[in-house]
Amino acid sequence: MPQSALLVDFALALPAALLVSFVIAWTLRRLFGQRLSLPLSAMTIISILGLSAGLFIAGWFFAGLRLWMPTTILLAAGCSLGLSLLASAVVALVRRDSAAVDVRALLAAGESDRVEFKETARWNVREDKKDPRMEAVVAKTVAAFLNSSGGTLLIGADDAGRPTGLDRDLATLREPDVDRFELWLRDMLSTTLGKNAAALPRIRFADVDGVTVCAVRCPRAPEPVFLAQGQSTDLWVRVGNSTRSFGVDEAVSYVARHWRPTLTTMLFGRR
Repeated sequence: MPQSALLVDFALALPAALLVSFVIAWTLRRLFGQRLSLPLSAMTIISILGLSAGLFIAGWFFAGLRLWMPTTILLAAGCSLGLSLLASAVVALVRRDSAAVDVRALLAAGESDRVEFKETARWNVREDKKDPRMEAVVAKTVAAFLNSSGGTLLIGADDAGRPTGLDRDLATLREPDVDRFELWLRDMLSTTLGKNAAALPRIRFADVDGVTVCAVRCPRAPEPVFLAQGQSTDLWVRVGNSTRSFGVDEAVSYVARHWRPTLTTMLFGRR
């Protein structure tokens, strides 16, 4: 018989709580996928807090309960699950609200290190024809924002911030509508940047002065995003209000510095 049953129970409860919390967090992420935007580490910590809250409720409101009783375990697991779902819902709501883009304000403010205007994404205005080089420019800009501190690319606006619309780009599609344009844009980014990177930007459309403008809002990527062009793979970065390709030495140094892990990023992921 142990000399201190309480210490033995505590020693067994610690790894059990961690395991249960991890299983709950992992299960929720498997069930809901990208709708639960918190990383697994943060979900596990929240789940542990939920277990603690459940044990506190069991001890405070129910007489005679002990650690390994079914009622205690069910209360703890239920609180853990409930708190995990609540935290995920709050974060998803906050991020959804923050994804809104005030296109008029961005156009009025002009280009900067976080904002870039592109008149078209597929149509060469000077040569008056469809041009894959325009697609490459869009991919470079998105990659640069992802590899920097994030930013917004507005397609359908000239360098002066005047809305020009998407009509020329839409005319190159089989079905000239914004849904088909977004599908094309996602596919193009998947091909040039990879599927994981292509899923990061939030694409929104806004009507400004009678024309439609596409806003591609790019967060800071959790890992380096490389642009594949033919036989080359390049790292593009936002430097001031321009987009720049880094050489090998610069890229290695930038990646090591920009994606240096911190306690916050390990717990809550990159922003």
